[in-house]
Amino acid sequence: MKPHRTDGVSLSFGLIFLLVALWWAVTQVLTVRLPAAGWLVAGGLIAFGAAGLLGAIRSGRRTEEPAPVPAEATVEVPGEDLPPGMHAEIVRELMDDKVDLPDPERRRD
Repeated sequence: MKPHRTDGVSLSFGLIFLLVALWWAVTQVLTVRLPAAGWLVAGGLIAFGAAGLLGAIRSGRRTEEPAPVPAEATVEVPGEDLPPGMHAEIVRELMDDKVDLPDPERRRD
């Protein structure tokens, strides 16, 4: 798994839901009468939900990469500017040159 940067929106939602679960557990054991707190928690959750939606919409926008520009390639052929007579002479010299080829009958041990 490749490491990635921390997603602040996901971390915020995880912490909020953890706090809501802890608050629920506390209210199961203790009797707490705070009617205004319910509206405060609901408003906070709605605000975080809206922030999450805005973050998701913003991260979905991708800038398009410009199309690659084709490069012009030039190929240089060596000896292209030689006159035909000189070119033929070089080829003849190469053909006449005796090369010591390995003897196929001789084995390497």
